[in-house]
Amino acid sequence: MGKALIIIDIQNDYFEGGAMELVGSLEASENAKLVLTKFRDEDLPIVHIQHLSVAPGSTFFLPETKGQEIHGNVEPQAGEKVIVKYYPNSFRETELLDYLKSQNVTELVFLGMMTHMCVDATVRAAKDLEFDCTVIGDACATRDLEIDGEMVKAADAHNAFLSALSFFYANVKSTKDFLNN
Repeated sequence: MGKALIIIDIQNDYFEGGAMELVGSLEASENAKLVLTKFRDEDLPIVHIQHLSVAPGSTFFLPETKGQEIHGNVEPQAGEKVIVKYYPNSFRETELLDYLKSQNVTELVFLGMMTHMCVDATVRAAKDLEFDCTVIGDACATRDLEIDGEMVKAADAHNAFLSALSFFYANVKSTKDFLNN
């Protein structure tokens, strides 16, 4: 029974000056760095997920731009797996599942961006693939959303998605609680 860290889309476009700035992205990346350090110290598998947007009309994560690069706070080190994806679900049309099986991983710890999109899609898929899942809530970030002309604040969207995931799909923990276990 192995454990692995999955870092989803902590890329430059989600930070100040990026093409799709999120609320709280810097703080989330700083918490992500703390969890990443723990996994490195324990020599556990780490997977960096990097989203590239190749669909016509895409406005962020464009290939070969500074915005698509993984943020410096969680920059991959030699030997850490980097998987490129093109869809919100990190398992869709990637080698992620095969890689995790090759490492005998049964438990996944997730953090990253955006809570309401790629984190949610990937965690739900992982649970359906029978992984035990933990999400580090304060190491994730999202943005304000809109539906039917009504604005939904990023904090509300973030909390709604984390609470939904915690109902069945994952244990949701703070960075502090995770590091103290």
